[in-house]
Amino acid sequence: MNDGMNQFLQVFFEETEEHLASLELLLLGLDLQQPEAEELNGIFRAAHSIKGSAGMFGFDDLTAVTHELETLLDRIRSGRMPLNAERVDLFLQARDVLMRLLDAHRQQRPDPGVPVAETLARLRALLDEAPAPAEDEGFGLFDEAPGLPGATTDDDFGFFDDAPGTPPPVACEPPPAAPAPAPGKSLGGEGESSSIRVSVEKIDSLINLVGELVITQAMLGQLGSVLDPSQYERIHQALAQLEHNTRDLQESVMSIRMLPISFIFSRFPRLVRDTSARLGKQVELVLQGEHTELDKGVIERLGDPLTHIVRNSIDHGIEQPEARLAAGKPAQGTVRLGAFHQGGSIVVQVSDDGRGLDRARILAKAREKNLPVHDGMSDAEVWQLIFMPGFSTAEVVTDLSGRGVGMDVVKRNIQAMGGRIEIDSAPGMGTRISIRLPLTLAILDGLIVAVSRTHYVIPLTYIVESLQPRAGDIRGLGGEDGAVIRVRGEYLPLLSLHDLLGESAPALPAEDSIVVILEADGRPFALQVDDLVGQQQVVIKSLEQNFRRIEGIAGATIMGDGSVALILDVDALPGLAQQQGAALHELP
Repeated sequence: MNDGMNQFLQVFFEETEEHLASLELLLLGLDLQQPEAEELNGIFRAAHSIKGSAGMFGFDDLTAVTHELETLLDRIRSGRMPLNAERVDLFLQARDVLMRLLDAHRQQRPDPGVPVAETLARLRALLDEAPAPAEDEGFGLFDEAPGLPGATTDDDFGFFDDAPGTPPPVACEPPPAAPAPAPGKSLGGEGESSSIRVSVEKIDSLINLVGELVITQAMLGQLGSVLDPSQYERIHQALAQLEHNTRDLQESVMSIRMLPISFIFSRFPRLVRDTSARLGKQVELVLQGEHTELDKGVIERLGDPLTHIVRNSIDHGIEQPEARLAAGKPAQGTVRLGAFHQGGSIVVQVSDDGRGLDRARILAKAREKNLPVHDGMSDAEVWQLIFMPGFSTAEVVTDLSGRGVGMDVVKRNIQAMGGRIEIDSAPGMGTRISIRLPLTLAILDGLIVAVSRTHYVIPLTYIVESLQPRAGDIRGLGGEDGAVIRVRGEYLPLLSLHDLLGESAPALPAEDSIVVILEADGRPFALQVDDLVGQQQVVIKSLEQNFRRIEGIAGATIMGDGSVALILDVDALPGLAQQQGAALHELP
């Protein structure tokens, strides 16, 4: 197949996937008693568009399934066949078959396990239950509203919906929850498209170039700061304008990769419906903040952790209907999935009104595994135990949960994105899991700190406050066991960044240094540094790709003077301190 046809084929795969997503969402949102005509028309149009485009590329299996599905949908929307839950289930199963067939064609690997014949037989059997009058079949193309493309149900006209001379058909109507392509302005009349499709590789390359431009601009700004403004006024004006334009360009380019979180939220209505049905529970899913935008890379890596958390909420959190009624709750439980911006980050929350976490049971399970726990632990510290590898309080192992595999992976994936995960729970009231993430994986808001003339970057999402300690607030624990600092009556572990990273120069006395209060894994601690340099956005560079992995370091960035500053892995610092303490105890 030539390059031109390959390009059209990729468009077909993308558009068909969007149509299948739209079809699923519309089916799940149908009111079975009084379905809205526009929703039924939208489902029909999605099936019809897939059928016509698949036929153009010779994908006969896709065409056959969508033909039967389209005929059934046409009878339902015209009132000749009633709608019920069993038929919606069958349509959803047909949608899953179409998705598997699409993936097989995209990978050019036939999948003999796809139940095409069985699905066709079930759809045709449903057609035989309520045969349509022959004289009505010829008028399907008049059922659509005026001006809508793809309105015909006649096979002979399925390939002629586009104007002559146009490339193979692409989807005529994007689904509400599908990600918006990169915005662009129309160059011609009203009939022209206002957006274009651009490969992710091109966007990533553009972002990398803009990142380098930001670094170059910072270097020029650093050089210009030493020039006398009275003699070099025009240079200073030009540098200021360059900084302004560079910031605007950076924000515009970053916005291209920003997608609404509905891109992944759209998968959860089906997930909740299927999971609750398997467990015999009644669960309502409430979505909030679906239009909140974040980086495409973050969205793609957030899908699997969210899926596991939502499944856990239904499996472990929501009780059986009879148990909820006995506890004075409605039989139907509620799972809320929301997203919102807060302090330069995005917060994604999954909450339920189920039984909540059992503190005593978690502690007992931790003791069975010989974990260092005690009854005086705070709730936040106890809840973090469920993220330990192999930890599970489930009494029965099922295909959904109970093997202790998953929550530790969830936490690792969130931390790998520079995020944090926190849990709030109350017995009998429910559980809320909050994930705090950076808006993008390319730019970081950080606090620049100095230790022995070396600069480090602390991500702002971990910082609680900074202060200058008094000598009387610091207490040693004896030997090499470290120190603690008193902050408003509470004692926090005090870690020295100088010692953690092995700086060669002697460290400042604690009372002459600065202490930054951080929070990781629900536990606050204090980090001693020499000085605070300032707060700024930095371009993240991978240290592993350019050098090697360093414990306690998440990445690097280039400062305005051309020097390299290391970005701290805050979650790893307490563990690094424990490792160093244990190593010291082992020395003779």
